[in-house]
Amino acid sequence: MKKFWIVFMMVVLIKAQAQQVPNFSLTNVVNGKSISLETYPSCSGVVIIFTSNACPFDEYYRSRIEKLSKDFQDKVPVLLVNANIEPAESAESMIKKAQQWGLSVPYLSDKEQSLMQSLGATKSPSVFLLKNNGGKFQVVYRGAIDDNAQVEADVRHSYLRDAIDIMLTNQKIETAEVRPVGCNIRKKN
Repeated sequence: MKKFWIVFMMVVLIKAQAQQVPNFSLTNVVNGKSISLETYPSCSGVVIIFTSNACPFDEYYRSRIEKLSKDFQDKVPVLLVNANIEPAESAESMIKKAQQWGLSVPYLSDKEQSLMQSLGATKSPSVFLLKNNGGKFQVVYRGAIDDNAQVEADVRHSYLRDAIDIMLTNQKIETAEVRPVGCNIRKKN
């Protein structure tokens, strides 16, 4: 029995560290264009952040996400994904929010929750850093953006920024997962 648990845990760890992400195609509500991983063939990686129109935790991070996207825009683009299914999260509401926020990054609608389920996202905001390995994208970090959602000045660990920096130097990311804090994403029935 002990051997079973050791093998089981090894499989779980290997899967978590080497999760390859299948290509997807989602609509960017900002301009109506379709976005996929194939849109970024020459980028070192892609950041996917599950977000919402209404979760206060997402609001705390808006300016940090914007800064992050500007700092890494040529190497690691940031994609915001909304998989929430409540009426306040409709595609029409997403368009209004994107205009209100003045978004400069794609805001993708995942109302079928296919990308959410593929990556195992459960919270908003929740981050997935994907490394581009010859056109195949692999999750190398998942979880929280940093260690202080509410007070940016009190952040001690910038998990996502550190993971991007480490990925860009082709080193192993030691902290590959940090539990995200935020609002639950309700699954479709």
